[in-house]
Amino acid sequence: MDPNRLKGKNIMITGAAQGMGAANAEYFAAQGANVCLGDINVDGVNEVARRINEAGNGKAVALKLDVTSREDNAAAVAKTVDAFGTINVALMNAGINKPRMFMDIDEDNWDAIMNINAKGMLFGMQEAARQMTAQGPMEDHPYKIINVGSIVSRTAFLDVIPYSCSKYCALAMIIGGAKALWEHKITVNGYAPGVVRTELWEQLDKDLVKIGMFEEEGQSMDHLAKTMITMKKYSYPDDVKGTAAFLVSDESDYMTGQLIMIDGGMIMQ
Repeated sequence: MDPNRLKGKNIMITGAAQGMGAANAEYFAAQGANVCLGDINVDGVNEVARRINEAGNGKAVALKLDVTSREDNAAAVAKTVDAFGTINVALMNAGINKPRMFMDIDEDNWDAIMNINAKGMLFGMQEAARQMTAQGPMEDHPYKIINVGSIVSRTAFLDVIPYSCSKYCALAMIIGGAKALWEHKITVNGYAPGVVRTELWEQLDKDLVKIGMFEEEGQSMDHLAKTMITMKKYSYPDDVKGTAAFLVSDESDYMTGQLIMIDGGMIMQ
């Protein structure tokens, strides 16, 4: 690993207390990036920041971030700038899921998922872009906004329709945001994981049993691996972080409006 590959990258990451957000933060910092970690789980992001700062390459700061609040998103951007001087990358990672069968979807279920995954992503993108625009174009590289999509940015399953809708929104904001923001030298891209063994999926596995999709906990990931994933195995955050780092790096400068699938071959294009 090159400890200087991401040197000079000042990155805001939402949903950074655990799972892919935390793994990405530590991976970016190990390559020289500075990271501002936001999450509603304050103890979690403080712990991730502690590990990064003790490792001694890139630096980390943390704050409580409720992505459904525009003010909180603006505060996360401001903290990134206060700590590191500028913000040049924003990773919109925060997200939740709560499966329901189609006829059982209610307003609370819909609103909870869409508010965090879609509205929260929009607010984060807008506040990051507002600051990047105010800073003026960088001399050699574009600013970067990165949205975390999903396999359900390209399809939908009968038991996670609000989540699917929210991740279609992530794709729409990648494409529309890329067109809207290039005049300010901001690219917008994303990556789409499939079945990733994180705390979110551990809870999802329990919820799928509750709604009758599976008989026992632990079956969902193995079932999907055997029946839908070409590589016949589910993934872990470490399988995703390399693609995220590529999008953060200068190597992806001539890309915008793209969603990269990293799902073991669940969705092929």
